[in-house]
Amino acid sequence: MKIGNLGMKTDILVGFLRRVQMSPSLPNYRLSSMTELENSLMLLQNKTRRSILERLVREPHYPMQLAELIGVSQQAIVKHLKELERGNLVEKMKVPSEKGGPPRTIFRVCEAFSLRVDIGPDLFKIERRKLPSGGPLRLSSRLPEHAQSIAELVSGRKKISVTEGVVHLERLNEQLEQLDRQRDALIALHQQIRGRVSAAVDTDFEDYSQRTMVHALIETPRVKPDLGLMAKELNLSENDISAVMSRVRELVERQRSDRSGEVVAIDDNPQLRWWLG
Repeated sequence: MKIGNLGMKTDILVGFLRRVQMSPSLPNYRLSSMTELENSLMLLQNKTRRSILERLVREPHYPMQLAELIGVSQQAIVKHLKELERGNLVEKMKVPSEKGGPPRTIFRVCEAFSLRVDIGPDLFKIERRKLPSGGPLRLSSRLPEHAQSIAELVSGRKKISVTEGVVHLERLNEQLEQLDRQRDALIALHQQIRGRVSAAVDTDFEDYSQRTMVHALIETPRVKPDLGLMAKELNLSENDISAVMSRVRELVERQRSDRSGEVVAIDDNPQLRWWLG
């Protein structure tokens, strides 16, 4: 099949709409990711737990130490530590007592991840990204070129002096800030395009269920939607949601045909609809 003289791949969204089928649930990895995100947001919403983590990332602490530093009871600290432990954010260790008594329990952070929240008109995205593990040389293949030299300098060393460390960290902070500014600009551009797409969705699709489906496809175009879950959210039957999908597919294909201005050549058994020819 050739569309005019473009010689291009079939539009991602149209091709996706043709392949989609009813599925009983989201893929397991997505369910796991969503659960981890919800757990992380729940744990970090509490100011005391955030204060605990802020101190534990510097060095391991005893519950009594944390209680004195944060200014809450040791009982409350232990309760929060148990929640953080169940959420796999911290772990406890037994260390010898300095006074020769039984071993004491100390806590440290054991999980490394990044939470990203983007909110604005035509923009809502929250994700939890696990940070890559491994030493500096293992990370170097993923680092920007200007950060690779730092990885090479510190590789294989168990300790770095404060003065040298401050220099490296300052350089990395500058690079992170630059990347953040670039990411902000990309997100702003993404938001602007999404707003214009939303305007087209509002005018080109007939009812709320169709617009909801299109927005779901726009947000994750390469992930098969869970039509069963979508049917439940929209209070529709499986037959109804299948009909909505079929109508959305028709409208998307018609939209592309109307706006392309290209001649479409098809074979005798086309995948495109008759009016695209």
